[in-house]
Amino acid sequence: MRHAMIMAGGSGTRLWPVSRADHPKQLVPLVEGRCLLGLAIDRLAGVVGDSEQWICTAERFRKQVNEMVPAVADDRVLGEPCGRDTLNAVGLTAAVLAKTDPDAIFAVLTADHVIEPQSVFADRLAAGFALVEEDPSRFVTFSVTPTRPASEYGYVEQGDAIEGHAGCFQAQRFVEKPDRETAEAYLETGRFAWNSGMFVFHARTILETIGRYEPATKQGLDRIADAWGTSEQSVTLAAIYPELKKISVDYGLMEPAARDDAITICAVPLDISWIDVGSWPSLGETLPSGDRGNQVAANTQHTDLDSSNLLVFSDDADHRICTIGCSDLVIVHTKDATLICRAQDAQKVKDLAGLVPEDLR
Repeated sequence: MRHAMIMAGGSGTRLWPVSRADHPKQLVPLVEGRCLLGLAIDRLAGVVGDSEQWICTAERFRKQVNEMVPAVADDRVLGEPCGRDTLNAVGLTAAVLAKTDPDAIFAVLTADHVIEPQSVFADRLAAGFALVEEDPSRFVTFSVTPTRPASEYGYVEQGDAIEGHAGCFQAQRFVEKPDRETAEAYLETGRFAWNSGMFVFHARTILETIGRYEPATKQGLDRIADAWGTSEQSVTLAAIYPELKKISVDYGLMEPAARDDAITICAVPLDISWIDVGSWPSLGETLPSGDRGNQVAANTQHTDLDSSNLLVFSDDADHRICTIGCSDLVIVHTKDATLICRAQDAQKVKDLAGLVPEDLR
């Protein structure tokens, strides 16, 4: 059966002061009054049934997830006692699914992106499922058609087309974030696309592969699976999960799998608008621009005279932000903190967030 798991455990410190340790960006109404996690759930419509939709997040966010995404049942929320990176989020999901559905195939998706059009994404997601349904030894990765020579993303090189699966390819290789010159060369070939960090796997195949690459992790996941659904579930998860090796799915799974003859990695290109909402400028890409380039978030009150290229956000609909003659600034207001910075310095917000008092982080 088809399932989907959305990873929603990040902290999003580059979107401080709106995103906080106890209220992260994926649960904040950032895009047209909607939270990113809710948008991610919407994208599953027509491809994955409601009862097969899962969210992997920090246990401490469970109540907020239930409130923001009530369509996902509480027993479909996998609460991590602590963050152990993406390989363990994937492994935990596979272990839980395989216990009740031996033929489970699941997509691993993110809660960090705004993706349009949704219909194209749904079609490509279905194509990824079809690849694994035909051959459970396949790992599917989704690659985003690049619009610029980005140096902040990894890349996937597309190889031969896969017969019987239109628009799907063998994945030739994965490459780390390149410098700009190398990224420009990649785009000129027409064979490279951005690595989206989204996948489709067969649950049993993933567990078997983790067993070969990270045997200690597999042993821990087996113990968690044995206790799942029993009175020992919570205590076992709390005892074992924090001891699992902290490693990403890219380093712990995809890179060694690319050298593994037992695994075939397939690339499904996504010709979509794909915005990684990881900073204030990237959030600005989701907002309309006025005549002078000012971008004002939904439910934000803003009055301006002679300013240009501003990004203005407030989480208080009764608070009005007023500007005169400003340019190229990010202005963010919350009830207990206000951020003002040059747009070119927005990547430093993460560093600033580490300097404010603990109760504001």
